[in-house]
Amino acid sequence: MMWQSPMMGWMWIWSLLVLAVLAGLVWAAVRWTGPQYLGRTTARRILDERYARGEIDEDEYRRRRAGLT
Repeated sequence: MMWQSPMMGWMWIWSLLVLAVLAGLVWAAVRWTGPQYLGRTTARRILDERYARGEIDEDEYRRRRAGLT
């Protein structure tokens, strides 16, 4: 009986609206968790990589890391 009701169209619209809100919340959660999840490189990561490659020594690494926090 309900399948041919005029209210059925509104149920589809509300379902799509709920899905859009959920998608927006997921997008916001991913966006706010940090740039490392979006493929961006953070300053700390660059510093860690430079230290791992031997471009900077331990003293410089610690000094620069302290400056980042």
